[in-house]
Amino acid sequence: MNLPRTPSFRLDGKRALVTGGTRGIGLGASVALAEAGAHVTVAARTPSDIGQVVNALAAAGHSAEGVAIDITDFAAVRDFIEDSDPFEVLVNSAGTARHSDIAGITEPDYQAVMQLNLGATLFVSQAVAGKLQAAGLGGSIINISSQMGHVGGPNRAVYSASKHAVEGLTKAMAIELGASNIRVNTVCPTFIETELTEKNLGNPEFRAWVLSKIKLGRLGRVEDIMGPIVFLASDAAALVTGAALLVDGGWTAE
Repeated sequence: MNLPRTPSFRLDGKRALVTGGTRGIGLGASVALAEAGAHVTVAARTPSDIGQVVNALAAAGHSAEGVAIDITDFAAVRDFIEDSDPFEVLVNSAGTARHSDIAGITEPDYQAVMQLNLGATLFVSQAVAGKLQAAGLGGSIINISSQMGHVGGPNRAVYSASKHAVEGLTKAMAIELGASNIRVNTVCPTFIETELTEKNLGNPEFRAWVLSKIKLGRLGRVEDIMGPIVFLASDAAALVTGAALLVDGGWTAE
């Protein structure tokens, strides 16, 4: 009897790019991909933060380098990717949030959130996918979305809109890039304890509301996202594209 073999979760020999790769979920992605054997390029705006992460990865025996870049400078992004070898794995993790009720939304808030959460996801993916196609290589693009890309929430209209847009973008890209064996998926976390969420989660009333919605009864940790990212990047997810992997503790189950 010939038994099936589990596809490898290893990423040895792959090149990975992680935007926003020095903090929170992005840092978790950088570490997870490096631990799985990928050579990771950590992209962020602050050189000192990049240096700390790259040095720590190297000290742990992993392969990594960094690039200081503003990923909302789309021309600079295109130039960087064009001058680099192809990235078989891309994690679009850089993101921002500016919360207010509908009446309080300003044009600068709208533009900042959409430019980073949607615009950068689109144009970094476009450049990476184009480079892969030119080289005749397949790959995996992983967009960090949110449970708020599937539901709504108070004081989160612009953030939720940006993540719903990322979900639509992901499905459309999956359709177009499938013939090139480039898979495109989202990871959709619930509230993860990071610097980005620290202020809001410090409000006892808000924290209680969040915990009341999470069926597993706890906030998310960065480590909860690391396994799903490796899965989607690896051959274990070879037939997964256009999908949303909800890591939300059951928030969206009801």
